[in-house]
Amino acid sequence: MSDRIRIVLADDQSLFLEGLRTLLSLDESLEIVGDCANGQEALEACRRLKPSIVLMDLNMPIMDGVAATKAIKQELPEVNVLTLTTFDDDERVFEALKAGASGYLLKDTPSKQLVDAIRTVSAGESFLQPSIASKVLAEFSRMSAPAATEKKAVKLLEPLSVREEEVLVWLSRGCSNKEIAGHLSLAEGTVKNHVSNVLGKLGVLDRTQAALMARDLGLI
Repeated sequence: MSDRIRIVLADDQSLFLEGLRTLLSLDESLEIVGDCANGQEALEACRRLKPSIVLMDLNMPIMDGVAATKAIKQELPEVNVLTLTTFDDDERVFEALKAGASGYLLKDTPSKQLVDAIRTVSAGESFLQPSIASKVLAEFSRMSAPAATEKKAVKLLEPLSVREEEVLVWLSRGCSNKEIAGHLSLAEGTVKNHVSNVLGKLGVLDRTQAALMARDLGLI
């Protein structure tokens, strides 16, 4: 299948890596093109194999997941990174998102949610579980706090419409385009267009940055 999602796996725990490969291989829409035991190998695999997505463990030797994510996104911005971690309070989650990761999953995430997340991130969307979206935004707010005293009014390239503001609010809560469509009774394609317009008007590159702008605009 030419439209299969090409995946590189990166984790230094061989048993977990083997189990992940076996699990994902059951889905014909996915293709495991390589696996790695550290971040340096992941970077080299991305250079060689040009995958759609990397499932990146955060805790690895030689080069950890955060450093590898940063290197991959700087050199190969078209490659999407979905980070894996054992604990949802791992501080490196926020570092990975700052480095360019499109989202994160706990290692004990059910297989269906894992596949859904892979498809979402491969399509260029972010995957933030709603239960932790507010925690992510709060952490980014804390990290940017030193600049708060000089904070100026946000100036948009072009004002958002009422509908675009609604889309931005749901996006900031970690919802996918499909979920936003359900909340607003819109077609998923329409939501996708609204999201593209929102990113353009905000002058940001991804949904995480858009969510931070939503906070600055007072929408969340």
